[in-house]
Amino acid sequence: MSTQLLIGGRFYSSSSPDATAMAVTDGTVVWLGAEAPGRAMHPDAEIIDLDGAFVAPAFVDPHVHVTALGLQLVGLDVRGARSLAELLATVRAHAATHPADEVIIGEGWDDTTWPEQRPPTVAELDAAAGGRLVYLARVDAHSAVASTALLDATGDLGDDYRPGELLRADAHHRVRTTALAKLTRAQRDSARAAALDAAAAAGIVAVHECAGPEISGRDDIRELLAFEHGVHVRAYWGQAVRTADEARALIEELGVHALGGDLFVDGSLGSHTALLRDPYADAPGHGARFLDEDTVTAHLRACTEAGIQAGFHAIGDAAMDTVVSGFARVAAELGGPAIAARGHRVEHAEMTDAAAIDQLAALGVILSVQPGFDAAWGGPDGMYATRLGAERAAGLNPFSAMAAAGISLAVGSDAPVTDMNPWRQVRAAVHHRTPGHGLSPRAAFAAATRGAWRAGGVRDGMAGTLVPGAPASYAVWDAGELVVAAAADTVQRWSTDPRSRVPGLPRLDPDATLPTCLRTVRDGIPIYTA
Repeated sequence: MSTQLLIGGRFYSSSSPDATAMAVTDGTVVWLGAEAPGRAMHPDAEIIDLDGAFVAPAFVDPHVHVTALGLQLVGLDVRGARSLAELLATVRAHAATHPADEVIIGEGWDDTTWPEQRPPTVAELDAAAGGRLVYLARVDAHSAVASTALLDATGDLGDDYRPGELLRADAHHRVRTTALAKLTRAQRDSARAAALDAAAAAGIVAVHECAGPEISGRDDIRELLAFEHGVHVRAYWGQAVRTADEARALIEELGVHALGGDLFVDGSLGSHTALLRDPYADAPGHGARFLDEDTVTAHLRACTEAGIQAGFHAIGDAAMDTVVSGFARVAAELGGPAIAARGHRVEHAEMTDAAAIDQLAALGVILSVQPGFDAAWGGPDGMYATRLGAERAAGLNPFSAMAAAGISLAVGSDAPVTDMNPWRQVRAAVHHRTPGHGLSPRAAFAAATRGAWRAGGVRDGMAGTLVPGAPASYAVWDAGELVVAAAADTVQRWSTDPRSRVPGLPRLDPDATLPTCLRTVRDGIPIYTA
């Protein structure tokens, strides 16, 4: 057996909150406590001096798009464009330094903050790129703009496409498929390496890839699952099935772990495609419906009978109504315990009211949420208020009500939509833009660690913790003072007293410096070292 003894550290452990040392044997935590007894108990251990660093369970990001994130990291990143003019200048500069036959793919522009208040036209994109193949996805990845060359290469865009409009729904999926098909295997692998390297450098040991036929395609998910990296990938495939046999066959064909993730019931608020009960405040219509109640019900029934985790993407309140109705119908047929046993998920769940929360909690449905959405678009002056009006927008992402009802939450990023920075997501969950909706720091951290493992089907009660018997999947952080915080809208209670017997976390104030990752370890094996 091989044992390491980590000394001189500060450990986030519920069993030993004042520990300064931790022993790991063959990838498992075997002991925590003070340094002296640790040395006596493990005299032959390899000593690792932490020099006061903070050690905590490693993060899991339960909603990512690996290849898309990697393309943003190694290619054209348009997140920083502060105007339409700046976006076009970025495209122009990129086109000037890359081969003319190389497709240009960019993700992350957000016109809601631009002075022009509109996306680029096809003509403007053609002029900036010199007639090249260009695909630029909006920040929410539910709409995009493309150059004439790419539109022509795609051909049929469907009956709903109108020239001059943003690419949405089926037209968007067709153009995205064409753009991604222009990439070489080497380009895709380079992107995957960049994305998973970035995950490891952020203290993440596992990610949940949310793939699907309209998102990245079959080839991408097969290649990703075959790609070797220290960060574990759990694959979700967003394609509806009607029978248990069909569900099993799809799992076997693709090698994926579950049939959920971005199985779209609707789209996004930013692209006006989230499905709403009442019309948008700033545009006509109620959004887009991609799955009806019968399809949701059939998929849930099939997966439940097959013993496969299912899930759906639902953002608007009408989309959530569809999902909740599907769960209720299957529960009436198969029983609530059968549903709860599968750990089915709903992604995003932004417009979830009290009635839906109660029903989802009763059936043990897991909610995979992205606090970075609220940080980016919440508040009285944010995009949500523009799309919905201030009153409806204030009800979005009610994390505290979800947690209070007993719903298991998993906190993630939806990268590349928001940054794959777990501490930033945890801080956003604590400092919600709507008073009363935030989580305590401990609850938010648990949702990004233990809750995210649970969302991926790991229910051993050990994963995502640092206690004897737990997998040695942890991250070492350069962090300042550790505090114990109790979240409240009127009072913050802080303590650094170890006698509280509650493990401390780094400060998560909006102006606090977040921890920097020094080392990431998965099952005892380092996968990142600064």
